[in-house]
Amino acid sequence: MTLSPQITFLKMEPVSGLESVVLKEIAVLERFFKRIMSCRVTIEGPRGKRFGGLYHVRIDLGVPNEELVVKHTPSLHGELQDIEASKKTKQSEVKRSRREVHRAIHEAFHEMRRRLQDYTRRLQHQTKQHEMEVPGKVVRLFEDYGFLETVNGREIYFHRNSVLDGHFDLLRIGSEVRFAEEAGGKGPQASTVSLVHLSKQARAAAGTEVVRTRKPASRKAG
Repeated sequence: MTLSPQITFLKMEPVSGLESVVLKEIAVLERFFKRIMSCRVTIEGPRGKRFGGLYHVRIDLGVPNEELVVKHTPSLHGELQDIEASKKTKQSEVKRSRREVHRAIHEAFHEMRRRLQDYTRRLQHQTKQHEMEVPGKVVRLFEDYGFLETVNGREIYFHRNSVLDGHFDLLRIGSEVRFAEEAGGKGPQASTVSLVHLSKQARAAAGTEVVRTRKPASRKAG
């Protein structure tokens, strides 16, 4: 294990081997995703009958550019099953409590694995999208669309809605962008457009009156 996780137990009696259980669950996460930067696990004992008498587990996982958080309480149905099982087999309260906290930990880490899967899918999509982007510059602007020029001199149509983060109004002739190209109904068009050096271009746009060409016959994105 390369991480140095922080594990905290609150308002609960010591349970032998519980830290080892948590470390094994963390090791599974590390095998699934190699770039975990930090991990904090807090396990809180039952808060009384009013809260169902259940253990609470919180996991804070630091990953690149984000923090994943799971706050988990096992289902009351599962606890009732444990209680019934303990009555039938005459298990001690200590053994039942141990089983409940183990279940809470396992379910919390199961949920965190699902969150990590969602995160890795988003990361892969962003990486793929970035790899598809190419540089260009704005050469013509109208009220709600414009044209980009590629490095090899082609002109690509783009619509206001294709400009990321609502930055269409920051564009001016000569603005540097990166964009992903796709086939439209009337030829190639940019599916996404993002400004390069956003703060620099925003200052330039603020100090320059952007002259937009009179809108000709409308063209809709394919």
